[in-house]
Amino acid sequence: MPDITTRNAHHSIPDDSESSTYRYIIVAAKRARQIQGGARSFLPTTSRKATVTALEEVRRGLVQYEDPIRDAALAARAVTK
Repeated sequence: MPDITTRNAHHSIPDDSESSTYRYIIVAAKRARQIQGGARSFLPTTSRKATVTALEEVRRGLVQYEDPIRDAALAARAVTK
């Protein structure tokens, strides 16, 4: 029986303590809308599904986004050090 976790590893949600699953999904959804609207993908892909492409782009860190709460927390930690 093939190892399903290995085969589906590229579709998994990143386990990052600095990120949240909710943020990952929201950023990927917004990126998918951009791709559906005609934006070019950051990756060469054979998938026709914008959602799959967007999830992979976000997972690889190719999509830049602002998170004011995270940025404020990082700034507060930098000041206290």
